[in-house]
Amino acid sequence: MSRVGRGAVSAVSAVSPISAVSAVSAGILTTLLAACRVGPDYQAPTAPKDAEAPLVSVKPQAETTAPPPDAWWRLYDDARLDELVREALKANRELAVADANFAAARAVLTAARANRYPSTQASAGGLRGRDAVTDEILELGGHRPQTIWLYEDVFEASYEIDLFGRVHRAIEVAGAGAEAVIAARDSVRVVVAAETARAYAGVCALGEQISVARHSLDVVAREADITARRHEAGANSEFDVKRARALVAQVQASIPTLEGERRATLFALTAVLGRTPADAPNDVEGCVVPPHLQGRIPVGDGAALLKRRPDVRQAERRLAAATAEIGVTTADLYPTVKLVGLYGGAATQLADLTTNIGLTWGVGPSISWNFLNQASARARVRQAKASQAAALAAFDGVVLTALKETEQALSRYGAALENRESLLDAQTQIHGSFEIARGGFRAGSLSNLDLLTTEQSLIALDAAVASADAALVQDQIAVFKALGGGWRDPAQ
Repeated sequence: MSRVGRGAVSAVSAVSPISAVSAVSAGILTTLLAACRVGPDYQAPTAPKDAEAPLVSVKPQAETTAPPPDAWWRLYDDARLDELVREALKANRELAVADANFAAARAVLTAARANRYPSTQASAGGLRGRDAVTDEILELGGHRPQTIWLYEDVFEASYEIDLFGRVHRAIEVAGAGAEAVIAARDSVRVVVAAETARAYAGVCALGEQISVARHSLDVVAREADITARRHEAGANSEFDVKRARALVAQVQASIPTLEGERRATLFALTAVLGRTPADAPNDVEGCVVPPHLQGRIPVGDGAALLKRRPDVRQAERRLAAATAEIGVTTADLYPTVKLVGLYGGAATQLADLTTNIGLTWGVGPSISWNFLNQASARARVRQAKASQAAALAAFDGVVLTALKETEQALSRYGAALENRESLLDAQTQIHGSFEIARGGFRAGSLSNLDLLTTEQSLIALDAAVASADAALVQDQIAVFKALGGGWRDPAQ
């Protein structure tokens, strides 16, 4: 005998025989009622084929199969980023909407659970006029009808015996619906965390691009001055001077655009934080280095991904609610049985309400059943079954979308890493080439055109590396977002 079985036997032996019989009777009644529940019992769906297999786009040099942390942004070891995400998860307006939706869903669940208990109603009042029954009695006794006061105070109670599981299935619907709303709120938290990190990284990356552009401006401006002085000394032509100055103007023109984009990105961060533009976190504009990830990205596997992503959980809970709804609609095909009772008074004299003369009471069963025309009820059952099939298909679609987004994010991130590595190699080469060209130009062994061409390549590659840094951190954040992290509330 198992440990649980021995505990159950000892507990029964410790109570009286009457209590034991009552407990057994209650258990039998509960079992019978559960056996009468109509509609299918919910079973968790099976994910599409190979959905829980290892992710196919994982590259050992970029990612590991270790489980990712929920607070993934802490991997960047950036205290300011941690503060911003923490603030956003407390103050974001979209999260406030999600919290309100959860409160509403919880209220619906509470209302559904209340149907397990008797419903009660108390009424009291007085009405002056004629009562048809009283008039008839008076007329039979040879008396004329009278205008009188009729007083009434009644307490009524009714309890639905859930023979076919309508109440139980309705509670299942409300419970699964509330859990789906929780998952939806968690999805919002994932987006808020990712968008906060994305906006912060965007501001920092644009800061880096502006710094690179200003450094490039200093380089070309200095070389343009040298070219102008050489022209004054008769070493080169005015054409060379104008061409060098045109390059200066071209580099200078890129800076206002970058600064405007950085300001716009700052306002995007401000909105995620739930602030107004006047209260923007302007200190973030001092960041000129994008957050840098220390080490490889931990991505886990497909099975963990499906368990972690809130949108998958939301789709599964919607399927559970749709399955339970079949039971609710099917129960409408069967009789509704209630126990009804009332107690109170009805009299023509207010003082008689509390005496035996005005006493009114009653108790008994009430059965209602619409069995002649069930076409509408059966149509609702078919509708519920179709909704369940749609929810199952939607679940499969969400799973496939989750896998697609993750594989796409990993592929883009891997490509961004390779692109940046190649650009860094090219940047090293062009910096060496520029030093050679500048020395050769000043020594007279290279023309002004050679120097200018090298300058243009230098500026383009420095800007490309800065853009690659920006793209890389955005692709990293896209991977973390696809992995579905960031929804757990540390306070819970």
